[in-house]
Amino acid sequence: MKGLYIDCAMGAAGDMLTAALLELVDDKDEMIEKFNSLGVEGVNVSYEPMTKCGIKGTHMLVKVSGEEENSGVDVDITNSESLSGGHDHHHEHGHDHEHCHEHEHENSHNHGHDHSHTHEGEHHHSHTHLKDIETIVGKMPVSDKVKEDIISVYTLIAEAESNAHGCPVSDIHFHEVGSKDAIIDVASVCILMEKLDPKKVIVSPVHVGSGQVKCAHGILPVPAPATAYILRGIPIYGGAIKGELCTPTGAALLKHFATEFGNMPVMTVRKIGYGMGKKDFEVCNAVRISYADIN
Repeated sequence: MKGLYIDCAMGAAGDMLTAALLELVDDKDEMIEKFNSLGVEGVNVSYEPMTKCGIKGTHMLVKVSGEEENSGVDVDITNSESLSGGHDHHHEHGHDHEHCHEHEHENSHNHGHDHSHTHEGEHHHSHTHLKDIETIVGKMPVSDKVKEDIISVYTLIAEAESNAHGCPVSDIHFHEVGSKDAIIDVASVCILMEKLDPKKVIVSPVHVGSGQVKCAHGILPVPAPATAYILRGIPIYGGAIKGELCTPTGAALLKHFATEFGNMPVMTVRKIGYGMGKKDFEVCNAVRISYADIN
């Protein structure tokens, strides 16, 4: 049957999954037009070829108000900084933390770009509730199934952050800027999955990285608490690569769409897509997705 095998040997992030899936479709530019017509104000999506370790793939570019963001699902509770350099999935800050309403809005993630945050709270972003995300998604010119998929992925992330921080899901807030490009990442994956319509989605054991991440409220182990919560019941492993390879957004997308997790099955591959992360490692920093006839 028609299916996908997602190789997460270098973890997963929303933009990397989008790029790998985009390589599997014939009408890439039409898909980009669709992403740009979702009604998310100030957002522009494009893609570019990128080579890692001699392997050619695709890298997604998402600009918010003309500036490229590194925001994933961005929050104030942790000024995330990998102690070992981090994975830098480009659209995702190492890890994506939400925050509870009662927290002071002092810090934000700062991987690869500067929102001009200070430790004294001089700069503030407005924030978005899960209900606000639902309103934005409800207006998108996409199918009901895609809307349901987007909300389900966001709900997984919000529930994980709620568990990690000990506050209700209703108190979880997303940065306005961060939520814009995160919505595009999540929506793009959901749209591409609908187009490809795989009957089976097998995901490899997920490489989560290793080491620690330095946050405003202390030092956290990799995988970060929200990622670890989402990946419960899923085969994961660490390794020699220091930093956070799998973000909560990537984990939530994998968990939502996977029909099973395991090693590569017997399959006849028809197409292969490589979704590139921005950071360079000795290992090819990519998510590889095979479009195949799976036994």
